[in-house]
Amino acid sequence: MLTDKDYAVIEKATLYDLRLIFSSGEKDTYTREEIVELLDKIAMAKDD
Repeated sequence: MLTDKDYAVIEKATLYDLRLIFSSGEKDTYTREEIVELLDKIAMAKDD
């Protein structure tokens, strides 16, 4: 069973994953559609 602390760690790790994706990208700005696409890719990768 996960605790509140576990969920907080998971949330921070997910945010860090997003930060790495955006900071390593070639673009300075992203459209809403591009962000949604990146989030979808993260979600699908976590399921594998």
